[in-house]
This record gives sequence, structure tokens and C-alpha cells, in this order.
Amino acid sequence: MVASESLMIREAAEAAAVCERQIAANRDAVRDAAQRLRALDPPFAATLARGSSDQAAGFAKVLFETRLRLPVLSHAPSIGALYDATSPKFRGIPLFAISQSGRSPDLLAAAERAKAQGAVLVVLVNDAASPLAAMADILIPLHAGPETSVAATKSFIATLAALAHLTAEWSGDAAVLGALDGIGDVLRSGWPLDWSEALPPLVGASSLLVLGRGLTFPIAGEAALKFKETCAIHAEAFSSAEVAHGPMTLVEAADPVFVFGPADAARTGLRDRIASFAERGATVIAAGDPDDIAPAAIRLPSVTGAHPIIGAIAMIQSFYRFANALSLARGRDPDRPPYLAKVTRTL
Repeated sequence: MVASESLMIREAAEAAAVCERQIAANRDAVRDAAQRLRALDPPFAATLARGSSDQAAGFAKVLFETRLRLPVLSHAPSIGALYDATSPKFRGIPLFAISQSGRSPDLLAAAERAKAQGAVLVVLVNDAASPLAAMADILIPLHAGPETSVAATKSFIATLAALAHLTAEWSGDAAVLGALDGIGDVLRSGWPLDWSEALPPLVGASSLLVLGRGLTFPIAGEAALKFKETCAIHAEAFSSAEVAHGPMTLVEAADPVFVFGPADAARTGLRDRIASFAERGATVIAAGDPDDIAPAAIRLPSVTGAHPIIGAIAMIQSFYRFANALSLARGRDPDRPPYLAKVTRTL
């Protein structure tokens, strides 16, 4: 797959260096944040985000619930910004506000109202001079640097790395902390992987399902968003378990299904699910463990031997390279999707 000179691909290529820089710069801040959160010992946590940042919030949910055993709810910005219905039960609860720009009016309004109810505002943001950063009780900068393409890439990956870093410090997980020290090498291994075999069945596609589970479900969600945003394909993300409860009836012969296979316990049943789609004639395109994805029509290379958390992050970086190529193959500009802007000003 030949790389173009789009901003999207240049910025995505920076992710390895971004994550290394972020982890080094944030060591003390993340350690202090984890200490404060452990002392807080909340009964649950909440997230506040939109777009790609909301997919990152889904990654936080998986990490917190599996590694910290801490339930996580998604607090929709409109609950505070439009309905003025922020719950007083947020008192003493960490609210993780995730944003690239830190300037969306609805996010700011919702964060402000949650703080007024006593929430502890934990901000993960790329622009440390933004209004959202100024509101933070705990600030974790992403250190991704300027991101010019409308399609978020390196800032999304930086958010996942920051969430993994915080979770590892909060839980005292030495294995994840050690894996994060090598994240740059893993991302550099994942970046050049050739997914061009998946181009022909998707160049003319109008819709597809994108599947993941556990750590790769938010990866699938982000990929589905990028399929829509950069390639004008109507893509919908589902858990590889949840898809059996209705959506799979939509898939017919030759329809594409894109799969991000997890490397932990969530891989259970994935091979059978892929086989069931393949038996119906669907074109299954999958990345993951070679045995899990064996029934797929197109088996994409992925990083092997990485910690499951880091491996999931590497998958989305490999996907960004592919999405850029697919966008161009469909005659689109991945940097300038129509009707979209870098800062989405909703209220």
C-alpha cells in the first residue's frame, strides 16, 4: 500500500513518537492522579465525550471495568448542556472529560454543571491551554501536538495510551506499565503492515458491519466512524457477541464484514462467529490471532506478541493507514470530509 502525502497519514505516522513523549512527560502527573483516584475510591466513574473521543471513552470503560472493577457510565453532554439535569449523585465521582480541542460548547457546559454538583473533573485533552483544561481538577495532557486533518488519528491513539497509563498506575499493574514502555516499538511495527488486500471489496461498498469485542469494540467503533467520515461508507460497529442478536440478519452474500479480533478473553467464540458469516457468503475481512480469524476471506496482518491493550491500540494505527488509502481509492480527500470541521461546536 503506497502512502500518500495527506495530513491524515502524516499525523497517524507520528503516533509512536507521540505516545513515547506522552508517557515520559506524564509519569509524575499520572502517578499523582492515580493516587488521588485511589484515595477517592469512588463507587463508579463516568465519561463525557463526543465523536472519536467517545470511542476512547469506550476504551476507558473496558479498562476500568476489567482492570479496576469500577463500573463506568457515559454521561451524554446534552444531559447537562440542554436538559440541565445533571445528577447530584455525581458528588465525589470522577468524570473523565475527553476531548481533542477542549472547546466544544456542549462539553464545556456539561463539565461545568457536573463540577457544580461536586464531580471530580478528570480532563484528557490535547490542547492544554483550552477552556476544558482550565476547568480540570486533574489534568492529563495528551501531548499529541497540532493535528490539522479533520480526521483525528494521533490524538485518538494518544488518548488510548493515556487511559492505559492511568489505569495501570491506578491498579498497580506492573505488566501494563512495562508494556507501555515499549508502545513506541509496537506502533512502529504496526504502522507499515499491508492491508491493501482489503481495498478491492470496499472500494465500491456502500455499507458494512465492523466488529470487535472487549478492548477492540471501541477500536471497531472508531474504525466505523472513520469509514463514514473519510470514505463515505455507512459503517456500523457491533460487539461480535451482540451482532448475533439481530444485526447479522442484515448481512447477505458478498456483503463486507470487517473484524478486529481481541487478544484476551473476549476472543471467545470469534472463530465461530466469523465462520457463520463466511458460510453465508459474506466477505469477512479480519485482523487478529491467525487461528481466530482463519475462516475469514481476507486475513490482515497484525502485531503479534504484544500485550492485549497495546495490540488493540496498534490495530487502529494500522487501520488509519488503510482508511487513508481507501478514501483516496474512492476519490475522496481524507483530510477534508464534507460538512465537517476540526472543532465541532454543538450545544
